[in-house]
Amino acid sequence: MNIVIGTLLLLALSVVFYRKLTPDQRPQAFANARATMAFTLPRIVVALLGAGLFAELLPADHVQTLFGTGGGIKGLLLAALLGPATPGGAFVSFAIGAAALKAGASVPAVLTYVTSWGLFSLTKILTYELPIMGARVMWFRVALSWPIPLITGGLALLLA
Repeated sequence: MNIVIGTLLLLALSVVFYRKLTPDQRPQAFANARATMAFTLPRIVVALLGAGLFAELLPADHVQTLFGTGGGIKGLLLAALLGPATPGGAFVSFAIGAAALKAGASVPAVLTYVTSWGLFSLTKILTYELPIMGARVMWFRVALSWPIPLITGGLALLLA
């Protein structure tokens, strides 16, 4: 039911923004929307198919042992270490998270993994942050934000 409500809210918001456009702006807005959909849709399809296939390949007993409800803090620490090492973008990381959930990983472990990837993805740090912002800023950010994935997973453990 939540996805229906969210979809309807996004649709209503789209209508509101569409009505604010002038008739001259509408063709460009549709062209931009089509370009974004053409870019994103194939990636979503591949990611979802990949997640389903990857979930079947994951050894469920190992996933449940390491990242399941019995994994506890050790599972969160391992998930926090694996997040930054995941190559690729959001389509890869979220597909791996979905596959891990299907294979028996706990929600706190997957939240820790995804949060860790989002904050500390080595591909983003090495490709963008370090060259653009410099080592001092990068290390400062990492030092300040390193506990966030573990805090997220820990809170999820307490609330779940």
